[in-house]
Amino acid sequence: MVAEHPRIAVVDDEADVLRAMQRLLRSSGYAVDVYATGEAFLHAVSGDCPDCPDCLLLDLHMPGISGFEVQARLRARNCKVPVVVITGHDTAAAEGRAMAGGAVAFLRKPVDGELLLATIERAIGAG
Repeated sequence: MVAEHPRIAVVDDEADVLRAMQRLLRSSGYAVDVYATGEAFLHAVSGDCPDCPDCLLLDLHMPGISGFEVQARLRARNCKVPVVVITGHDTAAAEGRAMAGGAVAFLRKPVDGELLLATIERAIGAG
């Protein structure tokens, strides 16, 4: 069951992106957790994923583990959080790999705020 104020996690190594996403999502009524690395996010949702957010916004190319690896580790934990990939590396290969890894959407940076909010609503509704 989704909480009254769904919790969205944003994983991106760009501080400006994290701040902008946090402002947009909070102003739209979401609770928001931000992480600068995939490792930090995975540590925060350790175990069998009882602490998973209602939706995960995930960059693909970051220092340390990639967004692809975050997806793989979530699958290994049987964590069913809907993943929306947001990347500046918009290639058919990256999109195919992200979607095959379980992403529910693939968006290119810079992403339109209205499109992002609509995508999150669809992802949460499908989750």
